[in-house]
Amino acid sequence: MNKGEVPAEVRRFILTSVPSVPYLEAVLLFRGEPGHAWDAAQLARRLYLPERAAGELLRALAEAGIVADAGDGRLRYAPSSELRAVIDQVAQAYAADLVAITDLIHSRIDRRAQQFADAFRFRKD
Repeated sequence: MNKGEVPAEVRRFILTSVPSVPYLEAVLLFRGEPGHAWDAAQLARRLYLPERAAGELLRALAEAGIVADAGDGRLRYAPSSELRAVIDQVAQAYAADLVAITDLIHSRIDRRAQQFADAFRFRKD
């Protein structure tokens, strides 16, 4: 991957499935330690987030099928093999060009914010 060039499948996954940089960091943390089961307090400490935000991340990751219940309020990395392959590609792209990946995530957030703002724009008809 050349600097600034994000593979199409990675781009598609980020634009459709990654709402924030902390979300991606959580995905990559679970991927990096697949045998570890995390709870909100542990995830919060590791990602420097409030525990409530970490709990919301865990719920979102579970809804996306990236993590699964490991018991005792903890979750572990458990994506389908197809999703795992895409996450592996995202991890490689992130390691190769963190700036391009975070810019892509922020462009998605900026685009959604603009769409929200446009919904409230008064127009003369």
